[in-house]
Amino acid sequence: MNVLHGLCFALLLAAPLAHGSSQDPGKVIAGWIEKISLVEQPLVLKAKLDTGAKTSSIHAINIEPFMREGERWVKFDLLLDDLDDKQHTLHMERPRVRRVRIKDHDGVDDRRAVIELEICFDGRKHVTEFTLADRSEYIYDVLLGREFLQGIVVVDPDSTFLTQAHCPTP
Repeated sequence: MNVLHGLCFALLLAAPLAHGSSQDPGKVIAGWIEKISLVEQPLVLKAKLDTGAKTSSIHAINIEPFMREGERWVKFDLLLDDLDDKQHTLHMERPRVRRVRIKDHDGVDDRRAVIELEICFDGRKHVTEFTLADRSEYIYDVLLGREFLQGIVVVDPDSTFLTQAHCPTP
């Protein structure tokens, strides 16, 4: 009887991950590294899913704030490696959503601009915030943090590449 109760309990816990609808698709199980794509670009990228980071981050250089019609904007270059490790430079301008203070591992504060990008993760489009940061010292150009992951993903640290990178075209 204990085995049966354990099995029923395990099935109940898994239910929110297994069921969903188009309005509420539920959480997906994803590995600690997944493929994503930028909706407006045909690039497939590797992204690290990091539950220890609050905000998502993307590799950017030449970050320059400016004003447009009284609003704060930022122009920047994204340096992104595709799945074949070919580097692409994307010149972009976006409204600055906010600024964040990030404390580096050495204790130094870093102020970063935050912008929104539309990405495709697990076959669904998501608009999410990214800090613009020089990630040249890191393996992955894209880091997806808790603010993006919550309500969407359960991370399996033993796995990689469990989701699809492309969204269906209408």
